[in-house]
This record gives sequence, structure tokens and C-alpha cells, in this order.
Amino acid sequence: MKLLEAGTGIDGFIVGQCLHAGGMAHIYEVTYADSGRNTGFPMAMKVPRMTGGDGAETIVGFEVEHQMLQVLSGPHVPRFVAAGDLTRVPYLVMEYIEGRPLQDRLDQAARERVRPTPEEIARVGAAMAAAAHSLHQQDAVHLDLKPGNVMIRPDGRAVLLDFGLSWHAHYPDLMAEEMRVAVGSPPWMAPEQVVGVRGDPRSDVFAIGVMLYEMATGELPFGDPQTRGGLRQRLWMEPPPPRVLAPQTPDWLQDVILRCLEPEAQQRYGSAAQLAFDLSNPDQVHVGERGLRTRRTSWTVHLKRWLKAAGQHYKPSPLPSAQIDLAPIVMVAVPWKDASDATLFSLRRACARSLGVRAGARLACVTVVAPGDMDRADERMSEVQVHRWQLDRLRQWALGLDLETHSASFHVLESGDVPDALVRYARANGVSLMILGAATHGLKLQRLVATVPVRVAMEAPCSVMLVKQTLPFERLADAQAPPA
Repeated sequence: MKLLEAGTGIDGFIVGQCLHAGGMAHIYEVTYADSGRNTGFPMAMKVPRMTGGDGAETIVGFEVEHQMLQVLSGPHVPRFVAAGDLTRVPYLVMEYIEGRPLQDRLDQAARERVRPTPEEIARVGAAMAAAAHSLHQQDAVHLDLKPGNVMIRPDGRAVLLDFGLSWHAHYPDLMAEEMRVAVGSPPWMAPEQVVGVRGDPRSDVFAIGVMLYEMATGELPFGDPQTRGGLRQRLWMEPPPPRVLAPQTPDWLQDVILRCLEPEAQQRYGSAAQLAFDLSNPDQVHVGERGLRTRRTSWTVHLKRWLKAAGQHYKPSPLPSAQIDLAPIVMVAVPWKDASDATLFSLRRACARSLGVRAGARLACVTVVAPGDMDRADERMSEVQVHRWQLDRLRQWALGLDLETHSASFHVLESGDVPDALVRYARANGVSLMILGAATHGLKLQRLVATVPVRVAMEAPCSVMLVKQTLPFERLADAQAPPA
């Protein structure tokens, strides 16, 4: 379709200036012809090119995006307004997102030869992961995440664009039905996409890893292959560790990036929420062998992986929401003071049970300290020392848990409003389950403690498990002693 002129009227809309002329579509400013109508937000019109030389993926992509925009919601996707008839004038009208594409930031960094700081990389990466997690919770997978499709709002939140290649568990996969080969943007495609597997949310985690790698090093980890053979190499090839190309890369950031880029999906982050958690809490990242690499992978290792990949069969993915359930973030609120040993024991036991049935769970141990209480904890201790002391207490409490197969982190929050602090932490970190003790406010305020779980249960964005003391303090020793 040829470029529309400003002032053209289409189905009650007035087309404005062209904002972007891409290979697949043109984007225009658009307003209602009736000045009395108002959506409350600026609008944009996306018109697919659909010229004689375009392939079927252009038409199918339009249908897929039309389908997706109508069913997705939340702050990380544009709001849908209207769509035109495919047989007459195809278009999509949606919310115009104010902000800056990630591609612009990368282009600027390349021109100025200045890499983003690790803190900026982590901040942008966490925003992208939070946006992807929002899609996965709705049983959708983007499958074409790349810098041009990520808009960063002025407040730092990420909005995902262009859902023409996306997948939704509850709707027909039109792209897979129409296309018989893998479709996507080669530099960012996950290995399972290369062999035709669609619908795994960890494919989006891989794509975010590619973008993190490029932000950290200025290079694409797998280049831009244009052949199927070139694409298949990522089934067994590992890119050079970021620290080889950019020695200033922190080991924690390299560990995060390389975990995202694992060839086998089960070796990556189990959910985008867990990725966002690590990027938001870099001091809590457990740095393993991945983060310490300073050499490229040897050809013998790649040969072994090639042999393994040659006989590998990818299985259909579970529902994205089901995959998230397999890799939740479990948060336990541990009382700071005046809590009985019985309460701490009951919390630990409930936490152990919850982790036992969630093999891929990550544990976040959280305690809330009032600012005044921190000052009064010990006149000889500084606020920093009190903070460290509380972290040590959390770690001591967690020694009774089997954390060999679970990642764990420890956090001291400073707030005079315990329920609000817990809810804000859960919302900011994509927590799936919060385990809350009955004595969170301490024994001296037990007559008021019901307000804590009630407020948390009413406001929390996740499931809440309220744990009551199951054994009196004086019986704990007898219960734990071996039988005579």
C-alpha cells in the first residue's frame, strides 16, 4: 500500500504525518474526524505495506497482531482502538506510546562509542523482563523481541510493540499454520524457534539476553545469520563471554546474560520474572562458572554439543502461565523482633514445604524494619551495621532450609508500614506466593496483628499463605528430640 497523505480520512479517522516507514508497515499519527470523540490518549495508525512483492507473512502478521491487541492488556502493550477491513483498507489503530525505542539507544551508543553502564543495562533489562512476564501471565509469547520492538517510556517502563509473529495459547497459531519454516528476526531467535517450536516463554528470555549482550558489548552474540544452517548453529554454539569483548562487564551481569543465552531452554531462567529479579538485585546474583569465564568456548566443547543437538528433539511447550508456575518467586516475610521461636519454626517449615513442591522456585527472604527501630536497635551500631545484622539474622534463619537446588536472596526493607512494604516488594518483583507469619508485628501487638495479613491479602498481587504458630515454644524441644 502506498504512503498515505496527511489529511486523508479513513473510517472516521484523520491521518496525520508519517512517523515511521518500515519494511512491513507504515505508522501514522491519527485523530478522530469527530473532534468530540476522545480516547484520553494519543493514537497511531499502523498500515501494512501489502505490496505485490510481499510474502504471505505480511498478511498473516496483520491478522495475528489484530488478534493479539484485542486480547492483551496492561501497561506493557499499546491499547487497542480499531481495525480496518483486510479486504478493503487494512489498518490497526492503537495507543501511541511516548518514549524512545531501545534501538535508538543502541545506535547512539555505537555512534558515541560509549557503552551503557551496568546499572543502566540492568535497569532496562529488568523493565523488558517485567513486560515479557506480563505477556506470559496472559498465556502469550512475543517471539519477536528486538530493540526496535521495545519502547522505553520516560518513567523507565518498557512497552512491547509489533505482535505480528506472536503466539497465544487460546487462539489458533495462524503463523505456524501458514508458514512452514521458522519465522522471526535471526539475531534474536531462540534455538527452539529455529526448529519450529513456538509458545515457550523462555524464547523471550533468550531474546532479552541477546539485547543485554549487545548493550554490554556492542556486538550481537550470534551475528546476523541469513541461512538456516547459520541459524542452527545456536543450537550448540556459545557466544564469546561478554568480558572477552568488554572486560569492564561485571561478573554478575555476565552470569545473567549467559544464563539467558543457554542453548537448552531448561538451563535458562524459568521465567522472565526471575530474570527481572536478578537484574533488580545484582548484589544477590549467585555468580557461578558462567560469570567468571574470560575465554571463548573450545571447539571440542562445541563438537560435543553439536553431537548432542543433532539427536535432540524439542517437545511442545507447556502453557506460558503453567511454565511460570513451575518457576515462581516465593517470598517469605520473616518478623524482625519480638517473634517467638515457635513462629520462626512454623514459618521455616511452611517455607520448606512450599519449596519442596516447586522445584524451580526462587526464594526471597524479606524483613521489614521501622526507621525509628533501626536507630534504637543498639546505640553503638550505625544504621548500616544494623542493616547487615538483620541480613545475617535472615541468613541464619534460612540455614534450616534445603537451598541446594533453589536460589535464595535476603532483603531488609525500611518502612514504618509493614503491609505496604511487603505488598510493594511483591508487586515490584513479580512474586507468585507470599508466606506471612502471624507474628509479623511482634508479640506485643498481637491484638492488632490481624490487620497485617488482612491488608496484605487484600492488596497483594499474588497468593498469600498465612502461617500460624503450630507448636507452643515450650514443646518445640520435645517435638524435635529423637524418640527414646
